[in-house]
Amino acid sequence: MALQCGIVGLPNVGKSTLFNCLSNAKAQAANFPFCTIEPNVGVITVPDERLNKLAELIHPQKIVPTTVEIVDIAGLVKGASKGEGLGNKFLANIRETDAILHVLRCFDDENVTHVDGSVDPVRDKEIIDAELQLKDLETIETRINKVEKQAKTGGDKDARLAFEVYSKIRETLLQGESVRTVTFDTKDENRIARELFLLTAKPVLYVCNVDEASAVTGNQYVEAVREAIKNEKADILVVAAKIESEIAEFDTYEEREMFLNEIGLEESGVSRLIKAAYNLLDLQTFLTAGVQEVRAWTFQKGWKAPQCAGVIHTDFEKGFIRAEVIKYEDFITYGSENAVKEAGKMSVEGKEYIVQDGDIMHFRFNV
Repeated sequence: MALQCGIVGLPNVGKSTLFNCLSNAKAQAANFPFCTIEPNVGVITVPDERLNKLAELIHPQKIVPTTVEIVDIAGLVKGASKGEGLGNKFLANIRETDAILHVLRCFDDENVTHVDGSVDPVRDKEIIDAELQLKDLETIETRINKVEKQAKTGGDKDARLAFEVYSKIRETLLQGESVRTVTFDTKDENRIARELFLLTAKPVLYVCNVDEASAVTGNQYVEAVREAIKNEKADILVVAAKIESEIAEFDTYEEREMFLNEIGLEESGVSRLIKAAYNLLDLQTFLTAGVQEVRAWTFQKGWKAPQCAGVIHTDFEKGFIRAEVIKYEDFITYGSENAVKEAGKMSVEGKEYIVQDGDIMHFRFNV
């Protein structure tokens, strides 16, 4: 399931530095715009302590975590929607991703040039929002022109509904708001909106890149961003990219933990960012556990057992009979699969079972 989060932001806000911390892929991190011209793609391991806990009980031959793809997209600038600063290419790269990690500079440093001359994350956010909204408005105007006549003069119900949805979106964009803030009333309206693949409809996480002193508490810039997005359907995460670069240099887990404790962080910003990106894509994890391997598998929240079986192999979905399900907490409590069964805690589920995050699954199938 190759779903991608795209890292976006103005030049010199710390996107590539964060990407380098997230991935072994080496995007250039330089103090000038357009350093990263081709998007860099990193396949990032999703931290999941449950795998380690299960491995302590089962002693498998290997542990296989799940992953998420992160794309580092070159810095956008004002006028990108009109092609400024390689804008068309950048916007196309964003369109291909499933969610957006919007990095905002929330630190002062006279040695790092700001493309607009001063630090103001709310202004920076609004610049990129405006460029994405203008591109979406261009898309929606084209669509409206195609269906307006049919919707107003003909008896085409589909055209009329599409026109209503497009008009609602256009009105929102003209007010300077993103499409993800729009609430649609029916499944059909949601479907029509999704099929547009609009840039500002994508889920977004605002990543506030702060200085080391603000890594735990945040700062006035973070609070300004929090106030600015309070009416958006969006979350916020505080990360100090400079600290994350230092953490990435440590060779052992123990060294990293000691460093985090010293600065007052329970978990690295990179770890929190990966988990947040995973959640942003509406993804969850089910587990398989045996002596050969303990493994995490990615699925879309709300999927039923046969769909999840298909993640392992298409034959599992085609010939699905049933799923044997153990809750992670029960496995940890009782210590083994046999002990869970003896306690009557393993359930047998059919085709309508909605898989839950952390379920330990064993699929029965016949092809």
